[in-house]
Amino acid sequence: MDVFTLRFPAEDSLTDDELFRICTANKELRIERDEFGQLLIMSPAGSFSSNRNFILNGIFAKWVELNPHLGYGFDSSGGFILPDRSMRSPDAAWIKKERWESLTQDDQEKFAPICPDFVIELKSKSDSLPQLKHKMEKWIANGVELGWLIDPIEQKAYVYQPNKEVIEVLDFHHKLTGNTLLSGFELDLQRLS
Repeated sequence: MDVFTLRFPAEDSLTDDELFRICTANKELRIERDEFGQLLIMSPAGSFSSNRNFILNGIFAKWVELNPHLGYGFDSSGGFILPDRSMRSPDAAWIKKERWESLTQDDQEKFAPICPDFVIELKSKSDSLPQLKHKMEKWIANGVELGWLIDPIEQKAYVYQPNKEVIEVLDFHHKLTGNTLLSGFELDLQRLS
């Protein structure tokens, strides 16, 4: 996905509400904000990546539906305001039930001021792997407990957790597991090949 950065002087950075209004008025674009207040504008995903994201979210949604007492799932259209003031939008996310329900309804209806507990980023052909790895590091630094970066083109996956080395899965003949965070959730990577 090609990324265009729209820079703002520090004194002119957007408020969270202004950012939400801009994103709502430009739904055809994927817009994120980095920790410096710069807007990252991305084109929509290609059809191959969109299909893999659809499959991924379908698999994850089934697990979330079977475990509603644990938490809430989100797709790639959801944005989150992180502790570093960035607004990021993963391809899939999950937040523990008690954390999500502690937010006000107003906070839930905009870009929620909360870092997901779990995120998945799915690499498309036009994505830069170093940029996505950097984004995963930012997710972890902001409070994500478990993150998966999945590259269906090269058939590799990367597992991120706080204070642990990144685990690189070198082929899609494996399953990723949600560990104790997402008890019972497994992703057969072959489904995304």
